[in-house]
Amino acid sequence: MSTALIIVDIQKDYFPNGKMELSNPESASANAAKVLEWFRQNHKENIFHVQHIASNPAMGFFLPNTEGAEIHEAVLPLENESLIIKHFANSFLQTELESQLKEKGITKLVVVGMMTHMCIDATVRAAVDLGYETTLIEDACATRELAYQDKVVPAEQVHYAFVGALQGMYAEVTSTEDFLQQKTAVL
Repeated sequence: MSTALIIVDIQKDYFPNGKMELSNPESASANAAKVLEWFRQNHKENIFHVQHIASNPAMGFFLPNTEGAEIHEAVLPLENESLIIKHFANSFLQTELESQLKEKGITKLVVVGMMTHMCIDATVRAAVDLGYETTLIEDACATRELAYQDKVVPAEQVHYAFVGALQGMYAEVTSTEDFLQQKTAVL
């Protein structure tokens, strides 16, 4: 199978009481866990967990050796699953992700994770630029509200603006339920 699951930054700092709390991370991580379970049953060798470790303490979250930087228990990697450490929004930038995907002959990616407007957007765009056919499972992603000057954009609008921008040119965007139903029908 030439398809891999990429789980981006589902880490404790994004959850309640974390240093960068998102909107609805529990729901997104529960959906990511469903997709992860499907991959574990069908494509065990093609699961990649991406963990962001801040290289600059000024970032304020995902600091090295902190509980907040740990991967959330909903999607903890198993021993046989790849763990990619990154220091930038783009999961491919200065990591081993691309070389490991090429080594396994991967041509298609399924992406889930956090934050929609930052690391998910950067990773999906980079994946497509590198030639991967990409599916984004939008309800297995989460983000937060953004502000610019006196304008505040609610998290839901941020999420759908970025998902809408990725749909078509960069990714096939789908829901967890639709992805799992489609995959089950194929088997």
